[in-house]
Amino acid sequence: MGSCLSGSIGASSAHESKIPPDFGNGSNNGKRRRLITSSSFDYRMEMKLHRVPGRFFLNGSTEVASLYCKQGRKGVNQDAMLLWENFCSKKDTIFCGVFDGHGPYGHMVSKKVRDSFPLKLIAQWGLHSINHDGLSNDANSSISYKSTETGSGLVDAKSIASDHEFDFKTLRRSFLRASKVMDKELKLHHDIDSYCSGTTAVTLLKQGQDLVIANIGDSRAVLASRDDDDSLIAVQLTTDLKPDLPREAERIRLCKGRVFALENEPRIPRVWLPDINCPGLAMARAFGDFCLKDFGVISVPDVSHHHLTEKDEFVVLASDGVWDVLSNNEVVNIVASAPRSSAAQTLVESAVQAWKKKLQSCKVDDCTVICLFFDSDSDFKSVYSTDDSTSAEQSDIGSMISGPKTIVDEVVRVKLEQKT
Repeated sequence: MGSCLSGSIGASSAHESKIPPDFGNGSNNGKRRRLITSSSFDYRMEMKLHRVPGRFFLNGSTEVASLYCKQGRKGVNQDAMLLWENFCSKKDTIFCGVFDGHGPYGHMVSKKVRDSFPLKLIAQWGLHSINHDGLSNDANSSISYKSTETGSGLVDAKSIASDHEFDFKTLRRSFLRASKVMDKELKLHHDIDSYCSGTTAVTLLKQGQDLVIANIGDSRAVLASRDDDDSLIAVQLTTDLKPDLPREAERIRLCKGRVFALENEPRIPRVWLPDINCPGLAMARAFGDFCLKDFGVISVPDVSHHHLTEKDEFVVLASDGVWDVLSNNEVVNIVASAPRSSAAQTLVESAVQAWKKKLQSCKVDDCTVICLFFDSDSDFKSVYSTDDSTSAEQSDIGSMISGPKTIVDEVVRVKLEQKT
């Protein structure tokens, strides 16, 4: 809620500064070399991706998942989502992600990350599977969390993998490297100004009975499981990376950034520049937001592993528009009681009603949900359709060629970048 404030914070703030008239215009901040790719290439790539079998980004459902995104009342919908079955041409592998954009061009950033990040993950996964090189500095500095509603524990990433250590190490390294490459591409992109705009990214890779979860920002992943009494419980798989978390706040302050909440919203800590009361980012990690990258905001994901058991039933990925008004247990119970094909929509509509009831003075935020079920449901067929809020993205797909070549192109591009 309230991811970014672009202007000054008014007389109630602890610090007053004059904001430069060109602040937020990324074209005036440092030299940018143009990428080899152009906007027309980005468009062609997007259209190719939309034709890849098993890749879903609009409202609908499949045998194993339900997706739904609804625009709020704050303006353009800045959320994006993706479900990719048979990911990396592996029958037992599914990738899914929720991306919550913010700032003037947040809608462009979230869709760009939705389309590009999975390709970079495929490329890095393939490279690291062959090379087995050591962890980077970013990897060594990343720590994974497992938490519940009643508390959270810090877990060393090396100890999470247990019997699946080798596969987890490779995937973790791939997620970290792909995130670094993704952020670099955004910084150099000449058609998307990410200086004061960015996006969260909560992504999940399911391979067989193993989940690898990577989180940047304050979107969230929650697992529905059964306890010893066979009662449904919620297990939070990610930590909301807010600026007031001790480790996040310490890093930001060491980098001369500032963390504080406004008087009129004391429960929302934000990140501010050292001498200017902007932009007021309500998270400590994000893709983009390059105005804050020198002051403690990073794009390094928390990466964790969970091995599924027979007690685990489904996982929910959602943007903070859902978590701001519904608890983990409420979310799990709503999804469990709804038909699978409409579970995500039911949850989003419940969140919208909760916004109207609990936060009457606030505009409803964009709400996006992916429900991934661990046993396929043969009672319904894939119902993958568009609605008024998302159908524009699917227009003009026409006779574009199929997408697998795009994946090959990305792998070749990564290899070329590593040689230069």
